[in-house]
This record gives sequence, structure tokens and C-alpha cells, in this order.
Amino acid sequence: MLVPIPVEVDAVAKQVVDGAYRVHRAMGPGLLESVYEACMCCELSRRNLTFEKQLDVPIVYEGVRLESGLRLDLLVAGLVVVELKSIEQLLPIHEAQLLTYLKLTGKRLGLLINFNLTLIKDGIKRIAL
Repeated sequence: MLVPIPVEVDAVAKQVVDGAYRVHRAMGPGLLESVYEACMCCELSRRNLTFEKQLDVPIVYEGVRLESGLRLDLLVAGLVVVELKSIEQLLPIHEAQLLTYLKLTGKRLGLLINFNLTLIKDGIKRIAL
């Protein structure tokens, strides 16, 4: 049986999505991912949400912790993994990447946000475990 996503996690995700809409409205498509990341960090701070950016994700392989170079774009409030993109279109590999980050971190909810579209709503994908 699937356990619902906790209300507090959903509330954080809603704030992230609202922030992405605001950033996209102000900046539009066509910029580098790093620009959107900086803008999202500013927006999250304005909303009094804590976050970690470019967070190292270690891999545990057969009981050995390995540094792999994997980095989460954002972990918001310690609850929601956010993967930012600025690409022509999201592909299944991007969803797989987010799903893997969720599994490796033990988090339940992730947002994949592609800013490089005319309508930001077409670039937001929610993935839950």
C-alpha cells in the first residue's frame, strides 16, 4: 500500500513550484541552468525556505561509501529534491536521474523543472516514491 506524501512535504513542493513560476515569469526561457539555480535560491530564501545547493550524493556500493561526483541541484527544507534543467525537452533519462537521486537520498518527493520552455507548466514533472 502506498503511503501518501506528508502534508508538510507537499507544502514545500508547492512553494518550490510557485517559485519556479515566478522565476520563469521574470527571466523567461533561454538562459543557462546556473542562472535559474541562482534565481531559485534567491526565491527560496525570500520564502524563508532552507535549502542546500549542489549537494554531494555519496554512493554506497557493497557496504563501501564512494564519492561519485553526483550532485543534487537543490534539496529544499531537507524534504524535496529539485533537479533544474534548461534544455529543449525533458527526456526519460532526466526522470530516471531524479528517481535515482530520490532512492539514494531516501527522500520521497522530487521535482524536475525545465525552464527552457515558453510555458513553465509544461516543464515541471513531479516524481514521488
